[in-house]
Amino acid sequence: MNPTKAYAAFSADAPLGPLAVRRRAPGPTDVQIAILYCGVCHSDLHHVRNEWHGTVYPCVPGHEIVGRVTATGSAVAGFRVGDVAAVGCMVDACRSCDNCRDGLEQFCRAGTVFSYNSPDKHSGGITYGGYSDSVVVDESFVLRVDPKLDLAAAAPLLCAGITTWSPLRHWRVGRGQKVGVIGLGGLGHMAVKFAASFGAEVVLFTTSAGKAGDARRLGASDVVVSTNAGEMNRHLNSFDFILDTVSASHDLNAYLPLLKRDATMVLVGAPEQPLPVAAFNLIFERHRLAGSLIGGIKETQEMLDYCAEHNITSDVEIIPIQQINEAYERMLKSDVKYRFVIDMASLGRESCGF
Repeated sequence: MNPTKAYAAFSADAPLGPLAVRRRAPGPTDVQIAILYCGVCHSDLHHVRNEWHGTVYPCVPGHEIVGRVTATGSAVAGFRVGDVAAVGCMVDACRSCDNCRDGLEQFCRAGTVFSYNSPDKHSGGITYGGYSDSVVVDESFVLRVDPKLDLAAAAPLLCAGITTWSPLRHWRVGRGQKVGVIGLGGLGHMAVKFAASFGAEVVLFTTSAGKAGDARRLGASDVVVSTNAGEMNRHLNSFDFILDTVSASHDLNAYLPLLKRDATMVLVGAPEQPLPVAAFNLIFERHRLAGSLIGGIKETQEMLDYCAEHNITSDVEIIPIQQINEAYERMLKSDVKYRFVIDMASLGRESCGF
């Protein structure tokens, strides 16, 4: 086992701080990665503060990982030392159930092993995430990143990117369609970029009129302030697809009537409390309300390849690890455009606690 510097939460109400963890030595199918950058996802905050319940402490968050390969196992064929590599939300699955065979490891019947706060079959403890200086992952769950991309800005593609890419592709969003995106945060700004790149007419819904300029820069053709009833009514029964990226409590019933007959609204945000839905907003016009969870390894690689081809990355603010607690507070206020990314070189400057 190799000692690794990390930042961890020690309880639901304590700030994150330094922790030394141990990573396994690479086995025959493992890839060892020195982490260069790790994105900060809203789900990190949910886990750290135990808002989804079940957090095991100490918890080392982080599932938007980009780095360089420093060692490979004897059976590894797809990676060499020096390659740019990435790890997203998953590090293992059973690989034999119907969902795994279909390339949807995030729905593994036996239980997906997530990058952090999951049972670790190798150590016997729990998995530790990317707020650390290295990680060891089975080759089947390691992804390739084109080095021509801005690597810091590519890190959020591993969650924010695939979380929005997967439903847009699954529901075949494309040219000639009118697509709504609710919220312009880490997820929402990627949804706007992807939907626009697919040729759709994109409308952003926001509570902040000040985001209109950014939304249009990212690819939206129209911006609607969702608290303005007149603006909302102007779009009744007109959308082919709506993607809801908001993780705070909000009224789903304000958006369902905006769908065309047989159209779909998909949730990718995960509010802490259940959101009520009026049955008539589904019954009339045969509307559908669905959900989507990240994406499988194959489609994540497809997304990364597409981003390299079209030069699509996230809009990021790079921070040192020592500012992570401040970043969480700012994230709660939507005070970031549009994803914090930790420069993990800053962890090497940390001495206290190791």
